[in-house]
Amino acid sequence: MRSTLYTISIVIFFSSCAINKLTGKNQLSLVSDQEILHTSDSLYKDYLNKHTVLNNRDNNDVQMVERVGNRIVKSVNKYYSDNGMQSSLNDYKWEYHLVQDSAVNAWCMPGGKIVVYTGILTMVESEAELAVIMGHEVSHALLNHGNQRLSQSVLLSLGSLAVSTAVEKKSTKAKRNIEIAYGISTQIGLALPFSRKHEFEADKFGLLWAAMAGYDPNVAIPLWKRMSENNVAIPEFLRTHPTEVNRIEALKKNMPEAMKYYKN
Repeated sequence: MRSTLYTISIVIFFSSCAINKLTGKNQLSLVSDQEILHTSDSLYKDYLNKHTVLNNRDNNDVQMVERVGNRIVKSVNKYYSDNGMQSSLNDYKWEYHLVQDSAVNAWCMPGGKIVVYTGILTMVESEAELAVIMGHEVSHALLNHGNQRLSQSVLLSLGSLAVSTAVEKKSTKAKRNIEIAYGISTQIGLALPFSRKHEFEADKFGLLWAAMAGYDPNVAIPLWKRMSENNVAIPEFLRTHPTEVNRIEALKKNMPEAMKYYKN
């Protein structure tokens, strides 16, 4: 087992890291941005080809998604420009589409490829709330969360391989127990906390983009409360997302900074 841990440590030590301009912090990055952007662009086009994209410019919801998207992107560009980071957005080709789907969901791929599902609009009570949602999803892309999660998955797979190699001479039962223990411990101890951290980060910057776009960020609190009402009550350590209490607490903590950018 010691050799396994040593192997994992060596892999992690030599893993590539990159500094994210938005946070100023090192991030795990085993895949190049160009590879991520190329793959994301292909997947995005394939997704749009296979789903019903609402393009009627007379549709109020389509207009709202486009209007909010334009304002959020304008805010992001201004923030990056004001902070000398504009070159970080050179490869971003922003798009935003409303897709006919009853799922309560929205997402943004690396490179600024945004999709809003019609299902999530049933949970939205104002344009400002949609801005908070789209700002949150845009933040996932700007923070390179997709690359980080992919990189973490690679490392965990290498760790799993190292564990399997280290216990190959043990009994079948012992091997199975060790491999199960590794899977559970890495999921609860690494993967899920990693995911929750990303949600907190996206919430924080999502407030900023919405506020800079002229939307009251305070709507985020009732919005996320409402969004979480249908969630199954499970302990936070088993969640990909924070609990409502912790999420709201973090939103309140970040609200004063967001309000500095809000001009009503």
